Amino acid sequence: MKTITEHLAGYAAYHRNRRNIITHIVGVPMIVIAIEILLSRPLFFASLPGTENLTVWISPALIISLFAAAFYARLDLGIGLLMTVLLLLAVWLGGIVAQLDTAAWLGWGIGLFVIGWIIQFIGHYFEGRKPAFVDDLMGLAVGPLFVVTEVLFLLGLKKQLRQDIESRFQHE
Repeated sequence: MKTITEHLAGYAAYHRNRRNIITHIVGVPMIVIAIEILLSRPLFFASLPGTENLTVWISPALIISLFAAAFYARLDLGIGLLMTVLLLLAVWLGGIVAQLDTAAWLGWGIGLFVIGWIIQFIGHYFEGRKPAFVDDLMGLAVGPLFVVTEVLFLLGLKKQLRQDIESRFQHE
């Protein structure tokens, strides 16, 4: 399995232009939230064994987000925990939107998805390069990780990770 540095360096190779990175900071969360919204139906309610008074809701969005969270946590525990919180917030928001009537649910989900991708393609126009997922479908999973780490880098955090990623471009 690739390391977090390998995943992010591979993705970063397609995202060197600051305008492209900014469009990703805006567009990728829109796409993630849209996916969470669209996967929040059907919604199943279940009681955990021995806790009949405690009902939990389960959706395809929750299941996929838990797998994604495990992937991110395996790469880096700290960033993985942050990604887990962000994904669970998106699942929660998706669950709220999924309770709207079908037209509103689809409108929000499809609308955010389309607008998010338009923003991405504008960024890649600035970059002059195709999106990373065209060459490696893992780019679809690494995109949200890239956005979160870029924000962490902007905040002055994860300096060693940033240096490790940038050093791969200095040797080219």
